[in-house]
Amino acid sequence: MENSIYINKLSAALPNEAVSNNEMETRLGLIGDKKSRARAVILRSNGIKQRYYAIDPETGEQNYTNAELAAEAVRGLFADDADLSSFDSLVASSSMPDQVMPNHAAMVHGELKNPPCEIVSTSGVCLCGITALKYAYLNIKAGESKQSVVVASEVASSIMHARNFDSEHQHKIDTLADHPEMAFEKDFLRWMLSDGAGAALLSNKANTDGLSLRIDWIDSYSFANQLEACMYAGAEKIDGKLKGWNTYSGAQREQESIMSVKQDVRLLNENIVKFTVEETLKKIIAKRDLKTSDYDYFVPHYSSNYFRDKVYQSLVNIDFELPFEKWFTNLPQKGNTGSASIFIMLEELFNSSQLKAGQKILCYVPESGRFSSAFIQLTVV
Repeated sequence: MENSIYINKLSAALPNEAVSNNEMETRLGLIGDKKSRARAVILRSNGIKQRYYAIDPETGEQNYTNAELAAEAVRGLFADDADLSSFDSLVASSSMPDQVMPNHAAMVHGELKNPPCEIVSTSGVCLCGITALKYAYLNIKAGESKQSVVVASEVASSIMHARNFDSEHQHKIDTLADHPEMAFEKDFLRWMLSDGAGAALLSNKANTDGLSLRIDWIDSYSFANQLEACMYAGAEKIDGKLKGWNTYSGAQREQESIMSVKQDVRLLNENIVKFTVEETLKKIIAKRDLKTSDYDYFVPHYSSNYFRDKVYQSLVNIDFELPFEKWFTNLPQKGNTGSASIFIMLEELFNSSQLKAGQKILCYVPESGRFSSAFIQLTVV
């Protein structure tokens, strides 16, 4: 097809060895030397059996930066470092980069040390990997790039480690709090998020040998005009509005764990599938004239097995049922790696020998930051 854009290769990087449910609290650390009351309940619900952390199991110290993990995923796209000169655009995304400035793509470029190229960073929560993909897709489609690399990476463990909550715990003790445990909206995410990176190589030519994935379209919608923030970091939520980290003193930021990732679980449960599945997909079905019979695979990103049936029911609600036998996920084995999840899933599916030319894949990526959603159609060629 004229002016078509293809994913030619996919790569995933997962740090260290897999961490089981029984090992994760030892790896992330105890807050106030006490086991989490919420951990067992959350793990039963989310269905994750193992995940990966950028934490040295011997020393307990972080042994990958976010940029280093992203660079490892990018290198996985190429036979050797000499091939890193072949792309002219690097689009990198993460919801939690290593620093506020410079941007994440600059740091990844610095790790790769490939020749000068265009660099772009996209930010957000789970959806920033898709906005990165769309930038690369449109860049090539416009004729501005011949070959682009997209990478999404998360090192959630750097934020979820117990050391980040020690000051808050001590502050609660000092102020005679009866129960100095972490608030649920913080503790909840310690058992949900993990580390990983996924990368894709895009061009305007399909592979001459083997399969490629043609990107037919990428559609995304934000519902921030209707809903308040649900998942956030570097802020506190007060009366439905976010008060940013830079309005707090350094001591306040530590005492209240302002930089931690938090989630309004009530708001999440009430709205996530309604808006990110039903409201989004209704718009795209009307725009693209979609039919369920077109799809051989459905690749949904969801944070927890708790949402699996809810996503399915939402598809049924809008008369767009995709039976579970068409679904592909690796959440139980690879964990919830946020913006990297869709690339880590597609990498496994692409390299699984399951795909056949002509098959169509529908991908779904929601984010609860302030409720956004994207769907992607890919065709195997």
